[in-house]
Amino acid sequence: MGLSPGLLLIGGSFAAFRLLNRGLERLVPPPRPALRNRWKWRNIWTSFAHSLLSGAGALQGFYLHPQMAEDLIGTHSPAAHGVVSVSIGYFLQDFVDMLYNQKLHQSWELLFHHSVVIICFSVAVLVHQYIGFALVALLVEINSIFLHLRQILLMANLLHTTCYRLNSIINLGTYVVFRITTLAWMTRWLVLNRENIPLATYTVGTVGMAIMTPMNIILFYRLLRSDFLKSSRDACPEKEK
Repeated sequence: MGLSPGLLLIGGSFAAFRLLNRGLERLVPPPRPALRNRWKWRNIWTSFAHSLLSGAGALQGFYLHPQMAEDLIGTHSPAAHGVVSVSIGYFLQDFVDMLYNQKLHQSWELLFHHSVVIICFSVAVLVHQYIGFALVALLVEINSIFLHLRQILLMANLLHTTCYRLNSIINLGTYVVFRITTLAWMTRWLVLNRENIPLATYTVGTVGMAIMTPMNIILFYRLLRSDFLKSSRDACPEKEK
């Protein structure tokens, strides 16, 4: 009995992102400020590549197959199944990368996040259901593009630049639209469709949302405080002078 196409794609994705991670220093050499943390530089660029791929894939999936939005449980295209499978491979790669290169107390939040995503997405891929729901979750990656770009600019010591400021505004705006609003909509969908979802799947979904929502609200506050509230406080003495 051969492996399913989904499992093969997950394995291929893991290997591809691993190879990309290893070769990124040649593609995007780290600037001098990032030389002390080379693995982090590679890790962020790998995550940036995944966000571009999965975010675009999620948008294209719903654009080409709008009927998938009407039935998030049973309707999906092969391409949508592929996008979710590729994302599982990325999250597995990122999990291994952080586990190997970072201390547990520094990365436990992301490791926990990745574990929840891998479990939920794997259920969808293996049973060929809820792919549409998983694709909705990947709309979050549209915001992650700017979230990772923010980290890249910080590592390159480009904090006090117009590019960083513009990215901060776009990052916060897409955070509200594609992350907080998406998670709220997913929670509402789970509640409204409770009768159509098996208990085990419903439990996995609700536990996942219960974990993701507070984590993302906390991250939003950290971004707001760091990029806007803090800068406003720092500007006050200058105005008084």
